[in-house]
Amino acid sequence: MILAFTLLGLSVGSFLNVCIDRLPQGQSIINPPSHCSACNHKLGILDLVPLFSYLWLRGRCRYCRARIPLRLPVVEGMTALLFAFLYWKFGLGLELVISLIYTCLLIIIFVIDLENQLVLDKVIYPGMALALAFSFLWPGLGEVGSLGGAIGQVVSSLAGGAIGLVVIALPFIIYRRGMGMGDVKLGGLVGLMTGYPLVIVALLLSIIAGGLVAAILLVFKIKKRSDPIPFAPFLATSAMVNLLWGQTI
Repeated sequence: MILAFTLLGLSVGSFLNVCIDRLPQGQSIINPPSHCSACNHKLGILDLVPLFSYLWLRGRCRYCRARIPLRLPVVEGMTALLFAFLYWKFGLGLELVISLIYTCLLIIIFVIDLENQLVLDKVIYPGMALALAFSFLWPGLGEVGSLGGAIGQVVSSLAGGAIGLVVIALPFIIYRRGMGMGDVKLGGLVGLMTGYPLVIVALLLSIIAGGLVAAILLVFKIKKRSDPIPFAPFLATSAMVNLLWGQTI
């Protein structure tokens, strides 16, 4: 079964790459069919085998020899590894389904912001709706006060969403150039996913990780103080870490 979920992850990763390429451009993720971005040639079946086509073609388009972005096999490979790991951790069940869907959402958010400095409403808003619906079914959200069961989980999710929204909104209000509105909405989504009190851990991890990476980039002069550093990748990563190990942390 682990092999099956690895192969499933490869296939899903290929679709996530389509979303990552097209959603920032406002394009349909269904039409037109997959094609080379350099020569627009429609890709055949042998060009679309996740990961293996990239290796077989040595990272170049079969038709125009343009270089294929390295991000494509990286996303496919990471999605495959995460799918296999999540199956190993949760086994077959509802928690596995929810965690797989969250993983796909977070990968899309992570890469789009890393490449385009965008956090898209068309990803965040459906993610919020899903997170709220999943809160009825996800026992890992815990309880708030004396509330238990599904009601406690929903209240935990809503409280987490409110905290995530408010905490990330503060720097946005104080210094608009320091944080985007997309990050604020993502803070709300992360809170809905992780619930209270895990949202506090998620926010702390993202802020600490973001600060450390920013400091390293500035020290080694990879980035200047005026250069933007995407924050969504840190929020997305911390959300994933908390969904897996939040209670332990």
